[in-house]
Amino acid sequence: MLYKLGVDLGGTKTEAILLDDSLNVLERKRVPTPKNNYSEILDTISNLVLELSSNTLDYSLGICTPGAISKKTGLIKNSNTQCLIGKSLKEDLEKKLKKTIVMENDANCFVMAESKMGAAKNFDLVFGVIMGTGVGGGITVNGKLHSGRTNIAGEWGHHTLHRNGNPCYCGKTGCVETYISGPALEQKWELLSGESKSVPEILSNLDNDIGKTWKSEFLENFGYSLANVIDILDPDAIVLGGGLSNIDFLYTEGKKSVYEKVFSDLVDTPILKNELGDSAGVYGAALLN
Repeated sequence: MLYKLGVDLGGTKTEAILLDDSLNVLERKRVPTPKNNYSEILDTISNLVLELSSNTLDYSLGICTPGAISKKTGLIKNSNTQCLIGKSLKEDLEKKLKKTIVMENDANCFVMAESKMGAAKNFDLVFGVIMGTGVGGGITVNGKLHSGRTNIAGEWGHHTLHRNGNPCYCGKTGCVETYISGPALEQKWELLSGESKSVPEILSNLDNDIGKTWKSEFLENFGYSLANVIDILDPDAIVLGGGLSNIDFLYTEGKKSVYEKVFSDLVDTPILKNELGDSAGVYGAALLN
């Protein structure tokens, strides 16, 4: 039997899971992620792998990581965990564990998990969305990850939504991420109201004129952003993940805003809430092999 072991390296927690060939959970463990210390992160992942695999004769290993692996250099880029940037995480772990690893970013692991075990398991072409601190995405086709020629397939967060719009850390302006990520939505509220509030606090204050303006702009940007994805990819389903996926009106008014902007006389793309929550990353990592 070939067991599947996955590790999700998150900003605050690192989780490992061991599955059998029927995808039953045999063991699972979470520990805190070391703060901005690369060598300690390597040790944390290695220790979890060794602990969960101690009685396992044969297993595959997948790692879910913040950021992406550059196809040009093999190094980590675009990671919120900044000590990983420029590091050969995959190579270093393979040397440490003497084990071949498949490694993908959190959005790719999310869509892998939801397309095989979650909300989109009955659909062929799935676009998985992460909306939280950032905006990311991933694509599966018939249960297999589609990463693209240069490993950026699904990166809708850096499509240009508004030319000459909000500045983005990537160096461009007007990126989707600068309008519908959590920090962008909070910044917009502060600009409109002069008050600093978290997204959950904002959602409790939508009945006044400022709240209506904020919500209307959010829905408009959400609609154009996903309509562009549907026009290009025409997926069988879209699954929303990340903290903002818990906003109920995205599945009603948000869906309506998307449908109004798609270039088709028939629009019925399901926009689904994830089923695996913050466990999607670790399941997706285990399913990479």
